[in-house]
Amino acid sequence: WAAKGTRLLGVRAVLARSFERIHRSNLVGMGVLPLQFMPGEGATSLGLSGRETYDIEGLGEQPVPRSHVRVLVHGDGGERSFHAMARLDGPIEVEYFRHGGILPAVLRRLAGV
Repeated sequence: WAAKGTRLLGVRAVLARSFERIHRSNLVGMGVLPLQFMPGEGATSLGLSGRETYDIEGLGEQPVPRSHVRVLVHGDGGERSFHAMARLDGPIEVEYFRHGGILPAVLRRLAGV
């Protein structure tokens, strides 16, 4: 339910130092991108308060499992960026994410789209 609630609230990505295995998988299954800080980085070290807005660059149409993306941060202090890892851990997770989650991916496959 945590991942479903996240998606229903309109959240498109979750940024964290690490993810519990099942929760990360559930996020992907709901079409939410799990983003992991690079080693040694976190919200505190990057000066993030959680009040910023974020843009994610570098996924493209065909994301690669565990690819690095650029996260643009827009806040009161201006704009800055950092890199994070997109925790899509395999080709099937990439497919689920590209289609907005497991259910849309399965429905597309059944419809032959």
